[in-house]
Amino acid sequence: IKAWFYVKQFKPDAAIGTGGYASGAALKAAQWQGVPTFVQEQNAFPGVTNKLLANKVKKVFAAYPGLEKYFPKDKIEITGNPLRAAVSIDNIDKETAFQYFNLNPQHPVIFITGGSLGASVINKAIKDKLALFQEQNIQLIWQCGKIYENEYFPLATEQVKVFSFIDRMDLAYAAADIIISRAGGTISELALVGKPTILLPSPNVAEDHQTKNVMALVEKDAAILIKDVNAVELLVPSAIHLLSDENKKARLSQQIRLFAKPNAAQDIAQTILNSLS
Repeated sequence: IKAWFYVKQFKPDAAIGTGGYASGAALKAAQWQGVPTFVQEQNAFPGVTNKLLANKVKKVFAAYPGLEKYFPKDKIEITGNPLRAAVSIDNIDKETAFQYFNLNPQHPVIFITGGSLGASVINKAIKDKLALFQEQNIQLIWQCGKIYENEYFPLATEQVKVFSFIDRMDLAYAAADIIISRAGGTISELALVGKPTILLPSPNVAEDHQTKNVMALVEKDAAILIKDVNAVELLVPSAIHLLSDENKKARLSQQIRLFAKPNAAQDIAQTILNSLS
C-alpha cells in the first residue's frame, strides 16, 4: 500500500527492480499504475520476486545466459551486472599496486576476499595452512572482514597483509596473481579483472544461488569451485597448485573474461530510455 502511494506521488516514467521483497512491492505498484517496469537479475538462478514480476515487465536484464526456463525468452537481454568504475585495472600497473600494499615484486601474490563482512570458512582455511604459504614465499592480501579483525590481525607479517576492509579493490586485483573469493555479485567484477579465480559459494544464501553462479563459470572452465565443506582441506593446496600451473592460469583468465560486460549500466539505461521514446 505504501509503495502504491509512493509511485502515485513520484510519477516515474519507468521502474526497475533487482529482486527482494521491497523491489516486489515497488514494481507491482508501478505495474498497477501503468508504469513500464524492468527487472535486473544478477544471478544464474533467479529469485522468487523477479520470477513473479517477469511476465509483466518490458525487459529482463540478465547477468548470465540460460535463463529462458525462468523468464519469457523474448524479454531477456544479457547485459551483465552494473559495476563500479573503480574495479577496472586497465590503467594500473603492478608496480603501483605492489607499492600500495608494500609487497615484494619478486614473489607471487594471492588476494583473498570473503566480501565486506568476511567469510569465516575462508579465514579458517587460510589460518590453518598459513605456514604453507610462508614456506613458499607466497604473499597474501587477505581481507578477513571487520567482525574477524581481532582474531586475524595478529597474523599479519611482512608477507601476509591482513585487512578488515579494502578501499582500493582495483589495486588488490591488479597485484594478485590469483584470487580467492565468495561468489555473489563479485563475479561480475572478477570477470572484468580477468584473473585466475577460486570461488567458494556461500551455502547461506537464498536458493543456493551462489553455487549456481559458480557452475555457470565452471562449465566454461572459467573458475575453480571449492565448497565450504572442503575448504579447510582443499583451499590452500589448490591455490598453491594453481599458482604453479601456467597453462591452467592462462585458460581460467581467458575464459572468465568471456563473462565480462563492462558496459552493463550504460546498456541497461539506454535500453530503458529507448523503450520510453
